[in-house]
Amino acid sequence: MRLKEIYSLLIINAMLLLASMPVSAQDLLARQAPIDRRMRAVDTLALKAVIEKESLENPAAQLYEDWDNRYAHKQTELPDSFRISLKHFCMPTTSRVITSKMGPRWGRTHKGLDIKVYIGDTIRAAFSGKVRIKKYEARGYGKYLVIRHPNGLETIYGHMSDWLVDENETVKVGQPIGLGGNTGRSTGSHLHFETRLCGVALNPALLFDFVNQDVTADYYTFRKSDYEQESVAINNTIHLDGASESEETAEEKQEIAESEVRQYTETRYHKVSAGETLYSIAKRRGVTVEQLCKLNHLTRDIKVRPGQILRYS
Repeated sequence: MRLKEIYSLLIINAMLLLASMPVSAQDLLARQAPIDRRMRAVDTLALKAVIEKESLENPAAQLYEDWDNRYAHKQTELPDSFRISLKHFCMPTTSRVITSKMGPRWGRTHKGLDIKVYIGDTIRAAFSGKVRIKKYEARGYGKYLVIRHPNGLETIYGHMSDWLVDENETVKVGQPIGLGGNTGRSTGSHLHFETRLCGVALNPALLFDFVNQDVTADYYTFRKSDYEQESVAINNTIHLDGASESEETAEEKQEIAESEVRQYTETRYHKVSAGETLYSIAKRRGVTVEQLCKLNHLTRDIKVRPGQILRYS
């Protein structure tokens, strides 16, 4: 009788164990599910980081066949339509004054917008990207940069007094890339700003609202069939401030005075040239050596090196 009881007990325990196995397996899967979700999230972030890195190393590779530093712009095949993301942007300058719009001018086509800036004003990268060209063109752009961006655009910054970045350098949105100037074919200090897609000039006013210091939307969809009409329509809404680049109106003189005040409150940078010292830089920029040292965490006896970027306001 005792053996039967033991045998029955063993059978019951075995049956309970077998019955509980699927539940345990389900519990195990249930416990594993959050781990799998976390791992998928980690994998997604890692993949996103890799894609972003590749995108910055070779921006907009789907649109451009090569990476060529010889030409400021060379037209390639345009897509019939292309959606350009304008998110994560920075206005290239804080100036709201447009002195010349895109279109016919002086017997030729002006391919961008001229924005009033003063020599030494900070110019910033409109989007993250990679510097394709850094050159000086005496009869054209003067000292200029071309930056290619992952959103498909290339932006051009012309007539600068100096560069703050080099060719093939990866830049972040809002990073200082140059200083306002009057170099090249220019009759007054200003920033010549272009936006191009596959080498074709797009009207920057379709993308950037300089008066309100904002982009026109989160996205701009380029369409071959509609672009010319859109460009003409937006040009008709642009108000030009100032008579011309070479004439200073009373309002421009007032802005110059305000600019001189702003130089002590805005962040500005100087790129060190060969032979320059803290003393010569301070004298050139109208600041003290002590101010340079304080802003850049330097000591008075330090030797600055060519190419070094110093903040002076």
